[in-house]
Amino acid sequence: MNGTNPDSAIDFFITVYQRREYLYELLIQHFVLSLTAIFITMVIGIATGILILRYKGIRQIILGAVNFLYTIPSIAMFGLFIPLVGIGFVNALVVLVIYGLLPMIRNTYTGLSEVDTMYIDAAKGMGATPSQIFFRIRWPLAFPTILSGFRTMVVMTIALAGLASFIGAGGLGQAIYRGINTNNSSLILAGSISVALLALVTDMIIGFFEKRVRSRKLHSRRNKLFTSFAALFFILIPLLLFIYNSRATRAERSSEIVVASKPTAEQYILGEIIARLIEERTSIPVKRTFGIGGGTSNIHPAMLSGEIDIYPEYTGTAWLFVLKNKKITNPDTLFDKLSDIYNNEYQLSWVTRFGFNNTFTLALPEATALAEGLTSISDIARVSNRFTFGAEFDFFEREDGYPGLSESYSLEFRRVVEIDINLKFNALENKTVDVINAFSTDSRIRQMNLRTLRDDKNYFPAYQAGIVARNETLNKYPELKSLLAKLGNTIDDNTMLMLNYEVEINKKSPERVAADFLKSKGLIK
Repeated sequence: MNGTNPDSAIDFFITVYQRREYLYELLIQHFVLSLTAIFITMVIGIATGILILRYKGIRQIILGAVNFLYTIPSIAMFGLFIPLVGIGFVNALVVLVIYGLLPMIRNTYTGLSEVDTMYIDAAKGMGATPSQIFFRIRWPLAFPTILSGFRTMVVMTIALAGLASFIGAGGLGQAIYRGINTNNSSLILAGSISVALLALVTDMIIGFFEKRVRSRKLHSRRNKLFTSFAALFFILIPLLLFIYNSRATRAERSSEIVVASKPTAEQYILGEIIARLIEERTSIPVKRTFGIGGGTSNIHPAMLSGEIDIYPEYTGTAWLFVLKNKKITNPDTLFDKLSDIYNNEYQLSWVTRFGFNNTFTLALPEATALAEGLTSISDIARVSNRFTFGAEFDFFEREDGYPGLSESYSLEFRRVVEIDINLKFNALENKTVDVINAFSTDSRIRQMNLRTLRDDKNYFPAYQAGIVARNETLNKYPELKSLLAKLGNTIDDNTMLMLNYEVEINKKSPERVAADFLKSKGLIK
């Protein structure tokens, strides 16, 4: 949002008002996750700081290990723990605790070790026991330093929790991530400001407490009451929230089904169509886990582990990326073979196909295409050394991605740029790149007046969108299969492009677009 643009400001406040329930839900998720992580980090960090104070032999090992883990990028850390703990709340909690340990351990150890030995020797001379020395001398004198580390850890944890949506753990980062994925700057700003305000308010509260400690006014009768409430807030409340969240999660998971999606506007829409149809036509509770970072690479393992029940997938992606098989050009043959393998090897069902094919294409400004006379990928291959190409990270790793494409067409671009999937069009608009890969149903192709180049060698296979569900879920709820089958062949290429256009360009919410679509098809009232 541009602060000098009144229309942008109005859009922002409209977005906040219209999405107030959604943002409130994300705020609660963020609050629970952050406070739980803060409590666990505080307990482990203080205990470890005390431990390395007493045992010098393990001091360097623990400090070295914590420092090393702190240097690993947070996004990578979330991904590394997926095979161990899956996606969602637990994954995010583990990562947040790991990143918060460094300031807590370091400040606890530093504060306790730097207490003037004069005080300790005096206490020993008066016959004080080791526990009395610790609790009456070391701890009170070290507390300001420990509190400073706690303050740093809290703010960092709240900020880092914004990345939890990357692995489906919810929180305010989901609003930011969804805003990026749907080209909605107001939603990005709403999520960002919310995270910043939450961190700022918490920092101010701890700062006030820290100021009281350093000014030695904490021991007054009035401030003892404040200290008690602060301790209750930062120790008991997070513990109760964690217990409640764990019980609620187990209770809900026993009856609900989880519908997931990848982090694109199209996937948000398709995921919402599936979820809304189930909610409206059955009594089955539905949990939405949308916008999972990494897409298929993270969702497919979660399907196998039972963390996710249903999600929209593309036949070409499943065949080439998951199964790593050679291309099949006939879409019906591909679907039949895919269905058999998924059912036999993974106990997953391809319930139906929506009816549209969202295949890859290369796109560039119409003016450039006209000037160069470019209509096919073979055409641009002849002049590719004069262009910069941009694509998302996984396009350079896919079986159907850049390596095979460049070999098939002998592409030799002047420069190749790896960029987030949702920022490619921005890069094209500001001329950071000249050509990008795109999906054929992307609304921004129409908005930006781009030309899509014909795949004249038929390199890209069919990417028909369909619904994948766990067999166990379909057996538990037999009505689901026939209900989801009603979505078969309801969306053609042009319809999907228009649905994407409503979200990405007209800034309608995926929930509203999905509901309007289902009503137009007579599937819900």
